Amino acid sequence: MLLSTNPNTLNLSTGSNSYYSGTASLNDDEEFTDILEERRRNTDLGYALRTFNPQPYKGAPSCSTSDLNKAVLESQYLRYIIALETGSSVEKVRQEARGILEEMSHNLQLGFIRLMAYTFNKVFKRLFRSIYVNMEGLNMLQQAIQESPVILMPNHRSYVDFLIVSFVLFTYDIPIPVIAAGIPLASMKVVGEILRRSGAFFIRRAIGSDKLYWAVLSEYVRTIVRTGCAPLEFYVEGFRSRTLKSVVPKLGMMDMVLEPYFKGEVFDITLVPISISYDRVVEESLLALELLGVPKPKESTTGLFKASRVLQEDYGCMHVNFGRPLSVRQLCEGKINRSEYNLIPRYRFIQDCVNWLAHLIVRTQEEGALISPWSLMACLLLQAPITTLTEEGLQWHGLTEKTLWLRKLVLDFRGRLNWPAHTPDSDVMSSTVALHHSIVHHKAGRVYLVQDGNPASQDPLSPEEKVMRTAAAVLMLVSYRNQALHVFVRPGILATAIHITKSTQKDELFSFFCFLRDVFSSEFIFIPGRASQDFDEACSLLQKCGAVYISQQEVTVLETGLEVLSFLQKLLQPFLESYQLIFRYLCENGAHVFTEKQFLPAVRNLATKLILSGDLHTFEVLSSDTQKNVLSALRRLEAVTKLRQNEYKVNKAAVRRTGDILCKIICDIPVKIKLLFCVRLENFDLFLPCCL
Repeated sequence: MLLSTNPNTLNLSTGSNSYYSGTASLNDDEEFTDILEERRRNTDLGYALRTFNPQPYKGAPSCSTSDLNKAVLESQYLRYIIALETGSSVEKVRQEARGILEEMSHNLQLGFIRLMAYTFNKVFKRLFRSIYVNMEGLNMLQQAIQESPVILMPNHRSYVDFLIVSFVLFTYDIPIPVIAAGIPLASMKVVGEILRRSGAFFIRRAIGSDKLYWAVLSEYVRTIVRTGCAPLEFYVEGFRSRTLKSVVPKLGMMDMVLEPYFKGEVFDITLVPISISYDRVVEESLLALELLGVPKPKESTTGLFKASRVLQEDYGCMHVNFGRPLSVRQLCEGKINRSEYNLIPRYRFIQDCVNWLAHLIVRTQEEGALISPWSLMACLLLQAPITTLTEEGLQWHGLTEKTLWLRKLVLDFRGRLNWPAHTPDSDVMSSTVALHHSIVHHKAGRVYLVQDGNPASQDPLSPEEKVMRTAAAVLMLVSYRNQALHVFVRPGILATAIHITKSTQKDELFSFFCFLRDVFSSEFIFIPGRASQDFDEACSLLQKCGAVYISQQEVTVLETGLEVLSFLQKLLQPFLESYQLIFRYLCENGAHVFTEKQFLPAVRNLATKLILSGDLHTFEVLSSDTQKNVLSALRRLEAVTKLRQNEYKVNKAAVRRTGDILCKIICDIPVKIKLLFCVRLENFDLFLPCCL
């Protein structure tokens, strides 16, 4: 049982009463069913060999791999691209295209789906206590698949994501999807072929300017969508999030799946956002090490078997929340004129629409995610000094009291909680800390951060090595805090704007809100063109919890809201400090041109020195994802220019001006407005006071 909440909707309804909805929200008060409960009562073999009778799109027969590949090779578009290729004979180019297809294409076979079901049934029962699925979402998906081509769009937090959707759909007689996957998985001996025959098709990570490869891939995807031969599943974020928070969407695949609708080849396309939430992520320690610069282990069959020790651990529960099917036709109404699609230059407005839809999907995934008690506790643990966590320990009683306070705040902010309704709160929190024994331990009424007690070498650790060990533990804690951030980001940005401006005027607060929203657009998900709605939402949530009073022109802080505002400011403080430090590095470093390989270790070395000297207290700046997000933000603000692959040029004056504002937020020095700093935001210019 879950605490029931009403999710925040995005109010995009077009008035349809069908199962389609322009409202990008997930269902209120879903009933979640544990699909492992019945699996534990029956045999694995019986489950794998059960009758599987899915209802396909408009009753269409399944399309074999050879038929699909033939349709792609003989398509008018691919013939045109092949004819354009110069320097090689048409037959040679055609053979090259055929080779690309053979490397790429899936070979979905029911026998291997049954093998997958048998294997994953065993694995999931070992890894998880329960896998909860919302039945109303599945019912709507089953109906949608019969009426239009369906695109399944889960978030991506773990390798476990890859076949969990297929596992659920097999369980409920829903057509198995074909799944976009990275080409390294195809090179895994035996496993790669099993994945291919379970529906995976493989895409190269570095396509570059290979026009033929792009043409084959896009036509392959469009053919799957046009024919509706199977649902198509892909991760709109592009890759697995190493920080467990949402990643800014990638648009390549999104553009491909939507083009059949834009060109009028299909009447409609249905997008289904899927939110996968974990109590504990299998790769938690590996993700933290990757963020600290440790190379990611290469995908291999040998590595998979070596990782089998994870089967000895308890990973709690998983929730798979199938969102309300979204009609592309309804969402794009008034935005795209399909009759003009092939007649006018369209790249900009089509890309704007695709970008908007992609952000909408990721934001909907966030709204459908369930927040665990551990995520709330992680938010609070990270606000304690690091010495308290590593040496003195944080008082258990205070932590539990504050967690219950934060639970109420999450509900006020319309978040979704995975909090057992019929278990004493003290037991819920004790069990969640026990589940995360790799990060913290509870001893004698205090909670301590766990640091690796078995380093590979028995030699004494250097100060820098000690920082990295602590950072690995902190970044694991950060990843679970990140699972709750989407609930707090908008009111948190407003709380920070109130803190910096010391103003009650809505227009001044809105200007700073927009500045911070734009700076952090690579950290958090903001739907393009919705700055005003985000600000209104932040005002509404802070007023609802009693933190502020909102009038037509003013936002007034209430004494009863100081605790909420302080919590929200501290929640964003690590991001502010990390960005300010990286801005400082870019301004003080002599080089105007640098590569990513030079930038990442240099920032990490600077941050390590400052942590050792006591001048820096956030370990999040050591994360390579944070460092890359700063570069993305500065590129958007036109303070950094990308010259070529992984090489950048910095405008130090522009970086310094932006950093001055963040410095004011951190240092809280008296406000002196000396000049106006122009920041370009979406479709308009805002003039912001630069606090020096």
